[in-house]
Amino acid sequence: MRLKLLAGAAAVLATPALAAPVDLTGWQADVLDDVPGNANWVVQPGNDSVLQTVNGLPTIFFKDGANAQGLALSGTIKVTTTSDDDYVGFVLGYSDGEINASNADFILIDWKQSDQFSGNMAYDGLSISRVSGNAAAASEYDFWGHEGVVQELKRATTLGSTGWADNTEYTFDLIFLPDLIQVKVGGVLELSLTAAEAGLAAFDNGSFGFYNYSQSNVLYAGITEDVAPDPDPPVVGVPEPGMLGLFGLGLVGVGALRRRRR
Repeated sequence: MRLKLLAGAAAVLATPALAAPVDLTGWQADVLDDVPGNANWVVQPGNDSVLQTVNGLPTIFFKDGANAQGLALSGTIKVTTTSDDDYVGFVLGYSDGEINASNADFILIDWKQSDQFSGNMAYDGLSISRVSGNAAAASEYDFWGHEGVVQELKRATTLGSTGWADNTEYTFDLIFLPDLIQVKVGGVLELSLTAAEAGLAAFDNGSFGFYNYSQSNVLYAGITEDVAPDPDPPVVGVPEPGMLGLFGLGLVGVGALRRRRR
């Protein structure tokens, strides 16, 4: 009987937890330069979806103080209009007011439908960038062309120069760890960025949020969160130079010992 109980407990522990719906009640919006009327985030019935209706400056919808590191976040994204061709996306490690702060440091994942020149060049496709420095003094064109305070770090594997399509629903899955960010679209791993690749010891912790720039009628729906699974593919640690040296000395010692035994 005891063995059966133990086996049952092991089976329960092995069963993965179900992702929980994210309640967007109480989330708030930030807008670049705090310009009124440049965002209208409308939480939908069920409270796990939000529609942003305004074509305006960069805006972020987030829950203040909800640190997202260690979480996996999933849902869908859909542009519900054929008007315009600009940016949709997400932020990670965000804090209240950071888009207008003099010491900003957060991650931006944005997806543009088409190439477009407007003050500077914005390219179609999905990418991940680090927003750092004096965002308070930044121009909207920093966000438009990924320059100045917006440093583009990597383009997506297959969607790096492919824009989103009108009235098309895309599934997304994000993993946010101190040393790794991964983004899947339609179940395909599109972005995998380590903190080391970004030139950091670790990513800043902070909120997960939705991002819009110059694009109206974008629906982020069915948002869920869960404990982040092991990365796929896994991140393989690289031994530090000192450890490599010790390892090499160890191999030399083993070789010498074998020669002595012969």
